[in-house]
Amino acid sequence: MSRLMAAVRTQPDNIGTLNYAPVEVDRQYRYWRVRILATTIVGYALYYFVRSNISLPLKSMGTELGYTKEQLGLITSVGGVTYGISKFINGLLGDHANPRYFMAIGLAGCAVMNAFFGASSSLIFFCTFWFLNNYFQGMGFPPCAKSMAYWFSPRERASTFGIWHTSHMIGAALVGALTGYLVQYLGWRSCFYIPAGLATGGAVIILLFLRDTPGSLGLPPVEVYKGEEAPAQLAAELGEPVVNPADNVLDYESAGQPMTYWQIVFKYILLNPYMWLISFANLSVYVLRYAQMTWGPTFLQENKGFSAIASGWLAFGSEMGGMCGALVAGFLADRVFNGRAGRVCVLAMGLMAVTIHFFRVAPASAPLLCGALFVIMGFLLYVPQMLIAAMAMNLGTKRASAAAVGLTGIIGYSSTVITGWGIGKLVDNHGWPAAFYLMLACALITLVLMAFTWNVGAHPHAAHIAEDDIQAEILN
Repeated sequence: MSRLMAAVRTQPDNIGTLNYAPVEVDRQYRYWRVRILATTIVGYALYYFVRSNISLPLKSMGTELGYTKEQLGLITSVGGVTYGISKFINGLLGDHANPRYFMAIGLAGCAVMNAFFGASSSLIFFCTFWFLNNYFQGMGFPPCAKSMAYWFSPRERASTFGIWHTSHMIGAALVGALTGYLVQYLGWRSCFYIPAGLATGGAVIILLFLRDTPGSLGLPPVEVYKGEEAPAQLAAELGEPVVNPADNVLDYESAGQPMTYWQIVFKYILLNPYMWLISFANLSVYVLRYAQMTWGPTFLQENKGFSAIASGWLAFGSEMGGMCGALVAGFLADRVFNGRAGRVCVLAMGLMAVTIHFFRVAPASAPLLCGALFVIMGFLLYVPQMLIAAMAMNLGTKRASAAAVGLTGIIGYSSTVITGWGIGKLVDNHGWPAAFYLMLACALITLVLMAFTWNVGAHPHAAHIAEDDIQAEILN
């Protein structure tokens, strides 16, 4: 048991191998960054196979088992609230864990819970297994956040995170299309059995290919490697020892009194007003996101005349639109706005409010227009959803990146009380227009909150030091 716990904990820096020449450091970083990024994309996409697989079967489950929208919405609300809490708890744990094992254990647990869910018919069992599934789901993002924070520097984090964020859309899009066919030809229970099998294979892939921090492989901090921060500056920011290159040899030198993990959590997360601003903006974003993700297919079938298969392909299209949105948003934030991601979020939410209105009033007799607007909503939704996470990682620093994203998550996923049970009850009592008014209000609230972060950049805590001085300190 002690050996297992040692493996699950984050690995110590491998000081004995810190003798790479700069050219070897560059080669090692290039290889491992590609491998880490690819593995986390595949692994997290498969997390979505055992989470977003509930949207398409909802209508068939309700018809076969006689459940109302309010009852079905209760299942997703229980799951969503649990996921938010789990994401925060596992964010705190994930900052101290080895991503390789932490992420694999979570995905394997999701696979087991999905198999049990598919075998159930009682509402209490549905809620119980979806509750447990979403707890394990909370073990997926923290190791990815930690990997992005340690392997990619702040000034490239929005664009790189945009690439990684395609895992959300790839997973949700593929499972959306897959479950459309499964519901049609094999029944709604297969939407949980088959993704469970795929997730089990994904857990094995993570174990084989994912690794811990650069330091555990004998590499210097990524900020030093990329020339964004000097060793002394990084030490002053984090209050921890850093790797300092000298004469082509890397050794450890401590600068300043180390800050504890909890000091960092309190200083940079809990007492940081920007963290609370983006967290409550995330709440509004998640109302939008899950209103579309959870109820979008049902709305398309009931009000726009689409079949289950067509709705599944539109869910696929929306996620592919979101993938493009995340990539464009990351590029704009890093390359156009110099790391000021809040500006991109403000622009996206202004366009989102307009799109929501036109999608609501678009006639069912114009399916191409309805479908195009649905995809555009997906494109715009993932702009703040991705960038808020990237901003949280920068605000929390790499030592508490998972906890920072966990705070945005626990507040954001509390929205599922609204988007699951709440919207189900709202539509049952007042019809679909009421749900769209709620979505429109959330887009405008997000716009206002993110406007306060207009000037927050990629290095919010770094001391102001000229880039030439940073380069000089790295080289000397």
